[in-house]
Amino acid sequence: MDFQNPYIVVIAVCLILILSYQFNWISKVSRIPSVLLLILLGIGIRVGLDYLDVRTGSLMSLLQVIGIVGLIMIVLEASLELELTRGNRTLILKSFFLALFSLGACILFITWLLNRFVIDDLFSAILYSVPLSVVSSAIVIPSVGSLLKQKREFLIYESTFSDILAIMVFFYLLSNINMASVGSIVLNVSVNLGITIILSVIIGYVMVILLDKLKSQVKLFLLIAVLMLLYSIGKLFHFSSLVMILVFGIILNNSPIFFSGKMKRWIDMPALKVVQNDFQILTMESTFFIRTFFFVIFGITLELNNLLDKRAALISLAIISGIYLIRIVSLKIFLVKRIFPEIFVSPRGLITILLFFSIPATYQSVSFNPGILLYVILVTSIIMALSLMVKGRDRKYAEKLNFSDWDELDKEIEQLSKKK
Repeated sequence: MDFQNPYIVVIAVCLILILSYQFNWISKVSRIPSVLLLILLGIGIRVGLDYLDVRTGSLMSLLQVIGIVGLIMIVLEASLELELTRGNRTLILKSFFLALFSLGACILFITWLLNRFVIDDLFSAILYSVPLSVVSSAIVIPSVGSLLKQKREFLIYESTFSDILAIMVFFYLLSNINMASVGSIVLNVSVNLGITIILSVIIGYVMVILLDKLKSQVKLFLLIAVLMLLYSIGKLFHFSSLVMILVFGIILNNSPIFFSGKMKRWIDMPALKVVQNDFQILTMESTFFIRTFFFVIFGITLELNNLLDKRAALISLAIISGIYLIRIVSLKIFLVKRIFPEIFVSPRGLITILLFFSIPATYQSVSFNPGILLYVILVTSIIMALSLMVKGRDRKYAEKLNFSDWDELDKEIEQLSKKK
C-alpha cells in the first residue's frame, strides 16, 4: 500500500474521525473516557505501521504543535461553559484553592520521590514532577458530562485551574532559574501575573467587542487565529497566556455581567448571543478534531517497551498512590462532603505530555523512564473511567428526584437532627 498517496491519507483521517465520533457515543454509554480509547487506537495503528515497516519519527514535532493548539481550544471550550453567578462564587473559589493546594502538594511529593530514587539533580526532579502533578482538563471535561451540574462544574473549574497553574509554575521555573534570591523570584512572578491579568481583561473586552462589530460572515476562525497569535506571542515573553484565553471565554459567556450599565451601549446583546452560540459550536467541533488527532498521534508515538521496566512500574505505583492520598486530604480540607467520584477524577493527560516534551535538553535525565509517564496517564484514566461507570448508576436516581442542590439538603438534615 502506498502511504505517500494523498487519498490514502484522507481516507485514514476520515476513518479516525468517524471512530472518534463512535468513541464519544461509547463513552456516554460505558463511561470509559473517549481519550483512553483514542490512545488505544493510536497504539493499534502503531502496531500495524510497525508490521508494515512504516516510520513514524516525524510525528513527534506534529504532536507538539497539535498539543499547543489543542490546549488553547480545550481551555476556550471550558471557559465558554462557565457561568458567573452569585451561587458560583463559592464553587469557583473552592475549586481554585483546591487545584492550587493539590498541585503544590503533588509537586512536593513527586519531587521528593523522583529525587530520592530516580533523578539526582533537584531542579530536574522539580521539572519532571510538574507534568505529573497536573489534572488534565482535556480528559476531565469530555468525561464528566454524565455527572450532576454542580459536580460537573466543580471538576471543570478545578481541572482548568490546575492546567493554568501548572503551566505558570513550569514556565516560571524555567524563566527564573538564574534569579539570585527567592525574593526576586516572587517579585518577578507577581509582576508577571499582574500584567498578564490586566492585559487579559483588556484583550477579553476588545475581542468580545470585535466579535460583535465585525459584520463579515467569515470572522469566527479569524478570532481564533488572533487568540492563538496572542497566546503564542505571550508565551515567547513568558506570560501566562492561558489566562487570556480563559478570561476571554468567561467575558463572552457572561457578557450581560461584564457589559452592564453604560457599557451596554458598546454591544448589541441579542446579536452577540447569536454569534456566541455559533462560536461555541465552532469551538466544540474544532476541539473534537484536535483532541482526536493529538491522542491518536500520542498513542502512535508511544514506546511500549518502556512499560516492561519493573522499576518504572513501582515508581509509577508510588506516584499514583500519592496522588490519590493527596486528593483525599485536599477534598476534605476544602469541605467537599461527597468525595466520590471526585477523588478518582484526577487523570493526567494533554498538559502532562506537553510539559514533559517542553523540558529543556539541559535538564532532561536519562535515568527517567518515559514508562512512568505512560503508566500514570493510563492508570489514572482507567481509574477515573471505572469510578464514573459506578457513579453513572446513581445519576438515574438523581434524575428521577429532579434534585441537584445537595448542600441545601445537607443543611435541612442537620437542622432536623438538632431539633431531635
